[in-house]
Amino acid sequence: MTDIMSRDKRSKLMSRIRSTNTKPEMIVRRLLWHAGYRYRLHGKHLPGNPDIYFPSKRKAIFVHGCFWHLHPGCPNVRLPKSREDFWIPKLEGNRARDLENQAKLRAMNWDVLVVWECETSDPVALLAKLREFLE
Repeated sequence: MTDIMSRDKRSKLMSRIRSTNTKPEMIVRRLLWHAGYRYRLHGKHLPGNPDIYFPSKRKAIFVHGCFWHLHPGCPNVRLPKSREDFWIPKLEGNRARDLENQAKLRAMNWDVLVVWECETSDPVALLAKLREFLE
């Protein structure tokens, strides 16, 4: 199956995909802020650059998009039909890198939580999960 967009249009579309300050990340940040938690953002000095981290608690939160990080069992994850030779290794590489970075953080005695994009649709349950992780 071929792509329905021209190469230039697809390139322009893909270049607009953010790695920081994404909509799911902003939802998590707002929930934490309104619950009274104060945090740091995008820890460049930590493995994997956690989206949100708490230095004094040694806790890190990654907010992952279901597609980009291959959320297991999520209905939002559908592999592309075109260029499978590119996409499958790319997405599996993202997942492998995520697991490696989480292992490095745990080896440094940090607790790690992954919040998936699909979890942001239920703020009450998400806030409970965040509180449990942070307490």
